[in-house]
Amino acid sequence: MYTLKKSLGQHFLVDENVCRKIVQALQQHPFQRLLEVGPGGGALTKYLLTLPDIDLKCVELDEEKVNWLHKTYPALQSKIIHQDFLTIDQPFAEPFTLVGNFPYNISSQILFKVLEWKESVQVVIGMFQKEVAQRVVASEGNKVYGILSVLVQAFYDVEYLFEVPENAFNPPPKVKSAVIRLTPRQTLPEMFSERRFFVLVKTAFNQRRKTLRNAVKSLYTPEELKDPIFDKRAEQLTVNDFARLTFTMK
Repeated sequence: MYTLKKSLGQHFLVDENVCRKIVQALQQHPFQRLLEVGPGGGALTKYLLTLPDIDLKCVELDEEKVNWLHKTYPALQSKIIHQDFLTIDQPFAEPFTLVGNFPYNISSQILFKVLEWKESVQVVIGMFQKEVAQRVVASEGNKVYGILSVLVQAFYDVEYLFEVPENAFNPPPKVKSAVIRLTPRQTLPEMFSERRFFVLVKTAFNQRRKTLRNAVKSLYTPEELKDPIFDKRAEQLTVNDFARLTFTMK
């Protein structure tokens, strides 16, 4: 078999019903190219291999798992990218779908990577720690609404699909999990530039207890800061509010 490595945040999915539910969710949005992040023990991969006419690639960092997957599923011989997902180049030249039981210790970084590739990533169906999933889908005014919520929701519609109990994994994690789906927004919020948008959102939430006026004062002239919207805190602003404020930044 194989060993589990805590250093890589490995909790392998073993519940067949959960695997089937993820595949069903995948099939609601047709695709031709699919990237699985962290196939691990292949619980989900074996279902993905049965999907007809799909160009499948898997990214796996752990050499032991790569060797095990090659032996167990010969069809994966040319499909595994043995690298760190966070450092790989875009795996397909054309649009693709991304799926995975994401390692919880890098799940937020995985979403930032998706944002880098947003012109090509058609759909994401991912398993996250429940608290991270809730953060991604949170709306303004929610105490867990933050940088990740705003940046992801600016470019993707987010759905909270279902929760997954601890005993669906080996070893069982100490946290609950949830599966969410991202699909590209049909209409993007108007912003001066993505660079300004990212800077504003990160600056605003880095001092989220302060009013926006104090948190982002370095980004605006004193005159612009008179706008009443700066009386609010970052968590009170909508995605569109942040986008609109990019036009008056210095």
